[in-house]
Amino acid sequence: MPEVVFPLDSTRGFADQRIVGHNRYHPDIPAVVEVRPGDEFRVHCREWFDGAIRNDDSADDVRDAPMSRVHALSGPFAIRGAQPGDLLVVDILDVGPLPQEDSGPLAGQGWGYTGIFARRNGGSFLVDRFPDAYKAVWDFTGQTATSRHVPGVSFTGITHPGLMATAPSAELLAKWNAREAALIATDPDRVPPLALPPEPQDAILGSLTGAERDRVAAEAARTAPPRENGGNQDIKNLTRGTRVFYPVFVPGANFSVGDLHFSQGDGEITFCGGIEMGGFLDLRVDLIKGGMDRYGVSENAIFLPGNTDPQYSEWLAFSGTSVTLDGEQRYLDSQLAYQRACLHAIDYLTTFGYRPEQAYLLLGAAPVEGRFSGVVDIPNSCATLYLPTAIFDFDVRPSATGPHRIDPGIGAPHSPT
Repeated sequence: MPEVVFPLDSTRGFADQRIVGHNRYHPDIPAVVEVRPGDEFRVHCREWFDGAIRNDDSADDVRDAPMSRVHALSGPFAIRGAQPGDLLVVDILDVGPLPQEDSGPLAGQGWGYTGIFARRNGGSFLVDRFPDAYKAVWDFTGQTATSRHVPGVSFTGITHPGLMATAPSAELLAKWNAREAALIATDPDRVPPLALPPEPQDAILGSLTGAERDRVAAEAARTAPPRENGGNQDIKNLTRGTRVFYPVFVPGANFSVGDLHFSQGDGEITFCGGIEMGGFLDLRVDLIKGGMDRYGVSENAIFLPGNTDPQYSEWLAFSGTSVTLDGEQRYLDSQLAYQRACLHAIDYLTTFGYRPEQAYLLLGAAPVEGRFSGVVDIPNSCATLYLPTAIFDFDVRPSATGPHRIDPGIGAPHSPT
């Protein structure tokens, strides 16, 4: 096992650890440890809400989830010799739930969860259809996930980190804050909001204290969206065997990781859409000096996906076009088209006995594939969602004798707003 450079004690909160990570982006958050190019090391990661979500049959914890506390990130890690303009090379050697902890109160201790977020607390990709909070708890058996809240399915997870990132420069941070503030100003009272401005409350900033901590907390960016530094991209294919190339904006790169998922469908469509967990990452880092200019990677990471995905070979695919539920035509709106494809899949699964929220939670957690299938034929773009048929305990394909009816069980916990 590689050396653990960022250990976590499961009995203590994220801010009370021996080495404290962070939950905001800022160039002045100090690195917790320095590693060298070529080093292999292990990082423990806390579940993104730091234990606020429980293994029970209530969705009140998802409804009231403390958004100002996310994400609980391990790091930053300084890479010796890294300078702005370099490319940081990150190899994911291994990733999984909390090692040697197969049961316990924290996500990652033998279980994880998927949540549909309430409109007032961030919403989801399908918030107009699902404005309230729902939750599904998933049990882990090896690489397989099952749930008492979504019966009749089991699948192999594509375990991956949802978030990996380098630190922004002061100039890049200012650019983020300015452009996102301008977006918020177009509709400042929107629920859910258009973006999340800096929020000093609940900011965790490593070892910073006093006036310096207060200054950084007032400026630091929230970690919710992906940006030029990588960040919360939620790409399910960043699994073991993956190599990622990140732009470097500050000396040392100051690399951070977190938001581990046991599994996820393309799009993470419920917002808390992967199967969230704490766990570990084994990493190797290297540098390509001057790589940003040499390869034209001035913003956003590029990557070589790993080769350990579950090998599903049969799919049932659903398509959607850029027409709203009210019949309004939109011009080549691929996001709307994907929403409609997801809704078509949900409606289809309800004919087998699933409740709509159970089907939605399943699409967020299972390794479904989302694709932009046509983006040129005006006025309708076409998007598709591919559902692996092998994850079901019954035949989900259309037939002359179907559909098979399942017992939906206790259903997904629901907490109205």
